[in-house]
Amino acid sequence: MPRPAQHESHGEDVGLEFFVKVPLLPPRRIFRILEEKGYRGQDAARRTMSLVAYRHVKRLKQIYIDGIPREKLPAKANVLLMGPTGCGKTFIVELIFQHILKLPTVIVDMTGFSETGYIGDDTKTILTRLLLAAEGNPLIASSGVVCMDEFDKLASTQNCARFDGQGTTKDVSGFGVQRELLRMLETSEVEVPTDFNNSIYSTKRRLFTGDVTFIACGAFSGFKWTALDRTSGPKLGYRANFDASEADRIAIQLQEAEVANVETFHSYGFIPELIGRFSRIVPLSPLDRRTLKQILVDNVVQQFRYEFAEEGLDLEVGEDVLDWVVDKALERQTGARGLNSVLTQILEDAAFENFCFRKGRVTVRVEKGEAKAVFREG
Repeated sequence: MPRPAQHESHGEDVGLEFFVKVPLLPPRRIFRILEEKGYRGQDAARRTMSLVAYRHVKRLKQIYIDGIPREKLPAKANVLLMGPTGCGKTFIVELIFQHILKLPTVIVDMTGFSETGYIGDDTKTILTRLLLAAEGNPLIASSGVVCMDEFDKLASTQNCARFDGQGTTKDVSGFGVQRELLRMLETSEVEVPTDFNNSIYSTKRRLFTGDVTFIACGAFSGFKWTALDRTSGPKLGYRANFDASEADRIAIQLQEAEVANVETFHSYGFIPELIGRFSRIVPLSPLDRRTLKQILVDNVVQQFRYEFAEEGLDLEVGEDVLDWVVDKALERQTGARGLNSVLTQILEDAAFENFCFRKGRVTVRVEKGEAKAVFREG
């Protein structure tokens, strides 16, 4: 098994001090802190990610503080989060690893990457970002977390010959990137450029990936129908009740059985070996009305109230407005992200007319089926 690269003694001292300071929080405590920090819903995914985080930190401390050989410990776990837009995939990663554990964490949009030698970011610059998040210390960077957002956009064309090694064409935006991610996700040492040019003249540092947790996130639109195409109705039990109009929906509920079969990912456009690098695949649910309203009240409205208060304005949002905003977010199928978008649009005129100009009260109300903000002085 590859070993971490040797570092200068000062870098090792800083790294070991870092591992001592990283908090080892019980999974249940992480679960509760997520709630305290505004994360709502997704109890099953929250339990899974809380346990993944605990195991990640526990393993690091066993290796770097207790001196336990890696061979005696379970391998690091990579996780794939699947769910509709606005359901909290990247948010849970950001909260746990950046804000609670304070580990080097990068969230990378995978749509901008291409195969080496083509226009677009080289996949190795993902680790460049991680190195920068660790202030250039490779030892600390090797303890970090990489969140690959929009991972589903790497799905290649439906040409099985390519996966069998028989194709001669290049797919620089999908298959080529998948192939280059393979080595990165397993235990290896990678020559990482210290800048984003990644030219032959770039300075490079060796980064050990055997302790880096990779978390992929994606909506995987159409994945359910790919699973349905591969299976007969009686096997999964719901094809007989399948409504063709559902294929146009964004907020789809994926089942554990649908994400457990690597062949479905193959049909969707992924190299089976890449999906095999993820030890846990977690489907997240579309947020229901109750959860959306809770997020709206606890997070979104409170943030707007604070902003308006800073401008000398009291913001009042009635119960009927809350329900109206939730209805609009459900119609748009944009989850929690849609709540902010809808409320921003409602408050835009009031903010434009009154910010840095007048003080008073802004009341949002529903009239004739539309929400509007009304300003009153005093």
